Amino acid sequence: GVKVGMLRSLGMALQVLGDISTSREVLEQSLSIAQGLEATNQLGIILLSLGNTALDAGDNSAALDYFKQAEKATTNPEEKVKTRLNQLRLYVQLEQWQNANAIATRIYQQLSQLQPSRSSVYGAVNLAASWQQMGTKGKSLKLQQVNQILVQAVKSARKLKDAQAEAYALYHWGKLYSSNGQLADAIKLTQKSLIIAQQINATEISSQAAWQLGKLHKKQGKSTEAIAAYTEAVKDLKTLRGDLVSINPDIQFSFRKSVEPVYREMVELLLDGNPSQDYLKKARQVIEDLQLAELDNFFRQACLDANVAEIDQIDRSATVIYPIILPERLAVIVSAPGKPIGYYSTSVSAAEVEQTLTRFLSSLHPVFKQDQRLPHLQKVYDWLIRPAEQEQILTDTKTLVFILDGKLRKLPMAALHDGEQYLVEKYNISVSLGLQLLDPQPLRKEKFSIIAGGLSEARQGFKSLPGVKQEIQQIAKSLNPDSIMLNQDFTSKRVSQEITTKTSNVIHLATHGQFSSKAEETFILTWENKINVKELEQLLRSQQLLGEDQIDLLVLSACQTAKGDDQAMLGLAGFAIKSGARSTLGTLWKVRDDSTAIFINKFYQYLKQPEMTKAEAVRKAQLDLIGDSQFNEPLFWAPFILVGNWL
Repeated sequence: GVKVGMLRSLGMALQVLGDISTSREVLEQSLSIAQGLEATNQLGIILLSLGNTALDAGDNSAALDYFKQAEKATTNPEEKVKTRLNQLRLYVQLEQWQNANAIATRIYQQLSQLQPSRSSVYGAVNLAASWQQMGTKGKSLKLQQVNQILVQAVKSARKLKDAQAEAYALYHWGKLYSSNGQLADAIKLTQKSLIIAQQINATEISSQAAWQLGKLHKKQGKSTEAIAAYTEAVKDLKTLRGDLVSINPDIQFSFRKSVEPVYREMVELLLDGNPSQDYLKKARQVIEDLQLAELDNFFRQACLDANVAEIDQIDRSATVIYPIILPERLAVIVSAPGKPIGYYSTSVSAAEVEQTLTRFLSSLHPVFKQDQRLPHLQKVYDWLIRPAEQEQILTDTKTLVFILDGKLRKLPMAALHDGEQYLVEKYNISVSLGLQLLDPQPLRKEKFSIIAGGLSEARQGFKSLPGVKQEIQQIAKSLNPDSIMLNQDFTSKRVSQEITTKTSNVIHLATHGQFSSKAEETFILTWENKINVKELEQLLRSQQLLGEDQIDLLVLSACQTAKGDDQAMLGLAGFAIKSGARSTLGTLWKVRDDSTAIFINKFYQYLKQPEMTKAEAVRKAQLDLIGDSQFNEPLFWAPFILVGNWL
């Protein structure tokens, strides 16, 4: 029995840390032991955890199955309610309204029979929360009933002297009044919730209450009060960064629903009308903070220490461009050294932006002729770049640094077109995850030394990459590498060994890999297995233990992004950050072997020249491909992107 409990706790801890597959294995082990021992008191809770793990992995049908099994297995009435609440949440998510209404009624009846306890208060509030998400489809309960549930929940929480439960109940009660249009009452309840949550440091509740207050003030047209409330919410979310892991699992809190929208709505508020320099500065900071929050969510931990950096101090010839996709417009903030912050926006719905970006990407396929392709490339150019040129913001700019949002991350900025030429023909281009994450030291040319490894043979179900052999041999011939590992020499162990014993500042890996929005699906392939993005960190960080300085450049030349995954570029960003490399050169899609070999060869030739920055070396190698009639289509040269430090 003890072992069952220990395995269950371990499984739940792993789930919180984001190691979903191991969590599932451990919990299943715990389940089979419990079944063997007939430890029926443990079954319900293990099945409930398995359901939550499946839910986390996006496996909805397995999750539903586990929750139903848990409901049957448990004899504890409070646990039974929990299993049904989880089923209800899933039915709402899947829009199965009939099932949702049926189970909501059963939960409602069950809750009235429970003794007041922390668990029953959260149960009641979560029932109300799910009912509110159902909107007009929530037919089985009436507004008065839900209101009564929340009145009772607040009373019970007070009786139990449970301040956290009280704050949570008041927040949802305020939400109910808000959705019913009773703004003044909603504000009172929300403020009460906020005060209690702040007193007890329940940041996951205070952040949501402050956000709700911001929305209520916005509805009343009070933008100063709204911005003040949003500022509180963002401050709380930043405090939560290192702590997303320890949030009470009874509180419905998720990145996509509880974190990301707060940042976006705050930017939208700050950019309303004709924003002052002060508001533009704030908005720029919020966009930077959102980038960090997205990465924290990717790694399931606060992975990064942010430092505040201004472009003026880093590179006087670089301009930073921050586009953000808002519901009704595409807004762009521009930071150029020594100039006031620039701002412009286009009235266009998020759906239309999405559609344009999809067309842009499809048009890069060689079946499209240049005249069919250009309108899409120009449209995005007109949104992001043209106004800055017209306002003379880019007159002294050599390098454009893009801090991209959402689906824009999938687009090769190099291929934007002004009607005459591509963007890469005018500027060096790099992508950054925010200046807060930048280590501004330039490439140390005097120390240039490289480790290169790759796979050209087919392994583990991945096709062969014949061009890799040529790419690695070229490096061997012209760059005097510290170490070369090809095919059977390219094992995880050997990679680890080379990186820990050599002091190279460039690491070049030419192998299959995948970038995904999920850390566990982001990896590179070695001869015998895969190195996951989280393992890569342990490998590459070991250089710093040698007292060696960071790696200047990590090159990943044959990876691809996960299909149908809009946030897949977080995987590349993840590699960029976890490797501790100052810059990462990666690809937005799987590139042809032959053009990659030419590009890489040229890139290193340029990189070794004195005074040449990494961004300029990338640009020159791309221009060489554009000048080669065999490879002048964007499909061949556009996907190479430099992430991080461009110097």
